[in-house]
Amino acid sequence: MNLINEASPHFHGKDSTQKIMGLVCLSLVPTVIAATVLYGLGAPLLVMVCIATALVCEHLCCIAMHRESTAGDMSCVVTAMLFAFTLPANCPFWVAVLGTAFAVVVVKMLFGGIGCNIFNPAVAARVFVMVALPSALSAYPDVLGKPLDAITGATPLAMASAGNMPYSYLDLLLGNHAGALGETCIITLLIGYVFLLIMRVVDGWATLPFIGTVAIVSLFAGQDVVYQLLSGGLAMGAFFMATDYTTTPMTPTGKIIFGVGCGLITGLIRFFASSPEGVAFSILFMNMFVPLIDRITRPVPAGGVKNALI
Repeated sequence: MNLINEASPHFHGKDSTQKIMGLVCLSLVPTVIAATVLYGLGAPLLVMVCIATALVCEHLCCIAMHRESTAGDMSCVVTAMLFAFTLPANCPFWVAVLGTAFAVVVVKMLFGGIGCNIFNPAVAARVFVMVALPSALSAYPDVLGKPLDAITGATPLAMASAGNMPYSYLDLLLGNHAGALGETCIITLLIGYVFLLIMRVVDGWATLPFIGTVAIVSLFAGQDVVYQLLSGGLAMGAFFMATDYTTTPMTPTGKIIFGVGCGLITGLIRFFASSPEGVAFSILFMNMFVPLIDRITRPVPAGGVKNALI
């Protein structure tokens, strides 16, 4: 008789990890298509390089750990796609390989694999590349068809931090500007998120407080609220990273706290720090507090009392 030994919590349902991750991958396809239209074939090639690297790294880690390979559950593919979305289309492939390997090997597998990692692997890889290889993220290709002198440039959020907002709201919605693959076309990101909501893969308990808090902080900081919500990595972070099963709280109350925390830190970094973007740092910072948030927001058993915090 084969016994299955897995880490808690134990929730049983009809949806497998492979099915859920497959739906997430499907929700990201419209953004891949949009990035291809905007930036050319370099965009899907970058995504495929990240996916191939993630599959190989996870399989090799499982071999080294004497485990059955988990590469087929598609979780590493989701990580690879989300990490690729944080990169510009002209990012060198070796940087994409290094960042993806860091996400899968260091952030995910060294902690025990899916369900055991503390930090969101894609976000951690983004910060790793940002800190270790800042030159790889220093210039972003503009959309196809723009004049030759606009091939590379700053993102809309970086321009806004410098007091220059040359893009319209429609440009931001359609992705008609320079930026990372997943920071451009807000419409396709929203389509993917709504699809996941309909399929009941994610919910809005963390997403809406995240976006709402950024809007409030932007308002108090005297910034263009709509411009702030439509630029940078806020949409991708709120839709696909703040909804991660492993690195976000389990209860609705906990998710609200998580979302508010992410939004507050994002706003503070955007308006009062040297970096124009704070989404990645805010998510990583709040990831550290997820065990504590889960502990203080977990339901009280009938007839029981919560354990005191130690």
